[in-house]
Amino acid sequence: MEQIFVFNTIEIAFMGAVSILFTIQLLYYLVIYARPIRTSANKMPLASGGQPPVSVIVYAKNESENLEKYLPSLLTQDYPDYEIIVVNDGSTDESDNVLKAYENEYKHLYHTYIPEDVKYLSRKKLALTVGIKAAKNEILLFTEANCYPLSNRWIHAMAKAYQPTTSIVLGYCAYGNHKGFLHKLIAYDNLLSGIQYISSALAQHPYTGNGRNLSYTKDLFFKHKGYYKSLNLHAGDDDLFINESASKKNTIVEYSADSITEMAKIEYFKIWKEMKVSRAATRRFYKGKRLMFYRMETMSFFLFLAFVIASIIFGIQSNWLITIWGILLYIILFITKAVILHKSAKLLQQKPLTGWLPFIEIVQPIFNLYVRIYRIFRGKNDYTFRLGK
Repeated sequence: MEQIFVFNTIEIAFMGAVSILFTIQLLYYLVIYARPIRTSANKMPLASGGQPPVSVIVYAKNESENLEKYLPSLLTQDYPDYEIIVVNDGSTDESDNVLKAYENEYKHLYHTYIPEDVKYLSRKKLALTVGIKAAKNEILLFTEANCYPLSNRWIHAMAKAYQPTTSIVLGYCAYGNHKGFLHKLIAYDNLLSGIQYISSALAQHPYTGNGRNLSYTKDLFFKHKGYYKSLNLHAGDDDLFINESASKKNTIVEYSADSITEMAKIEYFKIWKEMKVSRAATRRFYKGKRLMFYRMETMSFFLFLAFVIASIIFGIQSNWLITIWGILLYIILFITKAVILHKSAKLLQQKPLTGWLPFIEIVQPIFNLYVRIYRIFRGKNDYTFRLGK
């Protein structure tokens, strides 16, 4: 006799809830997170045009070893007309000697120095402003001393992205393949945040950028009075400035292989935590709803996990089909996410983290929540001064 499965109201509710959350997660990954992959596959090469002069501005603070190691990759770019301006922010190491040695060999290298005892609203914003004012060219390209381009055509790739209406070109900075869970976590966090701002920019909703690979025009900088709107914050020279000035008409994202830079290994957890805290301090001031949009994805994922676990437990006690249904949906979602993140990592010149995904996708949001809570208790350190006081 054929067995007929009948579900009661509670069982239907469980299966319905886990199915709805599964669908939400699936749409996020297939529509939003896969957008850079789809766009890259359909992207037509830009028409070959002129090669406008470019000023590359490099921020450095006690980075003598990284300058010695990575500066040659900037100085030997395959580009006809560019200058490198290194802004040395009060370094007490051998940075100045390293820069002088390179200046003797490369005539397109210049450097300026911000004295250590200078008091300013934000030292980094002062340093970058000095570098921008010293720049001879309209197109500015930013990176930091602990980063290096993966190609000698980096400047070419970023400059070529400019169109007549373009004022901002968002690039991507990868994180290398290093041993240890911390570095896998950093790489995943870097990849996910990169996919988010790349996807948003491709959808004509740019909301942030990263100063380790970022370009905008000198005219845009002065039109928006530089960093005037965020002078009371130590951070925000890259993400907040882009959030304030980017629009669907003036912003392009470039993530071809030649356009990507890579950040040096972060040696200590404390350094990465401070980087995250600094970013959390500025994200509170972002305009628009993009951050909330991505946070809703995180919340829906944890709700999905909770309902999957509940379905397994409830199904064992009640109806084993509910257990199978929850497990099946989790496997389908995991495979989908793994494939999209694997392809995205390769597209953005990072080592895929597929084997680490089950652990990292849970730890990373929890760590982000910890950072946000931690920032609340040390919030006064975000400010150079308090407005209204």
